[in-house]
Amino acid sequence: MTGGSGLLGTFVVREFVEHGYDVVNADMKLPMKPDCRTVITDLTQLGQVYGVLEGADAVVHLAAIPVAYSHPNEVTFQNNVLSTYNVLEAASALGIKKSVIASSESSYGLVFALNRLTPLYVPIDEEHPQRPQDSYGLSKIVNEQTGLMFHRKSGMQVVALRLGNVIAPEMYKNFPSFYHDPKERDRILWSYIDTRDAATACRLAIEKESLGYVALNIAADDSSMDVLSRELMASQYPNVSDFREELSGYETLLSNKKAKMILGWKPQHTWRMYVN
Repeated sequence: MTGGSGLLGTFVVREFVEHGYDVVNADMKLPMKPDCRTVITDLTQLGQVYGVLEGADAVVHLAAIPVAYSHPNEVTFQNNVLSTYNVLEAASALGIKKSVIASSESSYGLVFALNRLTPLYVPIDEEHPQRPQDSYGLSKIVNEQTGLMFHRKSGMQVVALRLGNVIAPEMYKNFPSFYHDPKERDRILWSYIDTRDAATACRLAIEKESLGYVALNIAADDSSMDVLSRELMASQYPNVSDFREELSGYETLLSNKKAKMILGWKPQHTWRMYVN
């Protein structure tokens, strides 16, 4: 596991440990509450990656600069692309047969666009064009193509999870501050994914057989808003007329149907369970 000390990574480590796996966390920092052994590793150094992956049966690669504009653009791109290449290069050479890499809804381009974008249709599925204007979103597309290349090269199973906005349980207390305002979170199409459900998706993506290479959206079944999905779209994206689903309630606008079908995955957590 790379990035196992981060917001999502701690839940993914716990998910695998609780299901009986022997987990090693490769990260630049120690976790707040360790659930497994951590090896301090610079993933931009290929030799270090070989060392930490030796003996592994599978790899889940979550480590990255997680947003656009927190670092100089070229630093974000270089770090995210090189670390992913190194992880998959070492995994391929070491004979590791299965990998999961963290991609992002940001690859569709809406999230960090300097020139505001409008979705071509909703819910956005994996066939929607990826149109980033930022180095972070671009790095995710390059990483997906890197995963596809290594699948072609070695036959390694590579599952790229296009994660929605990752929400840990303690973050639900913030939802009442925004969930009535369509202008809030419109860049992410009001999507989210509970860390526990994302962790389950990571585990299932490792446990499933014969997936080849595949990219999957990972989002909750509902939006993060207490406003109907049709009303959200009418408020913030009134020019969108291509609705691929009926949208009669609070349905997600980042489609998770493919992940459900391929992984046998179903989100178990919604903010509506935790916020009165």
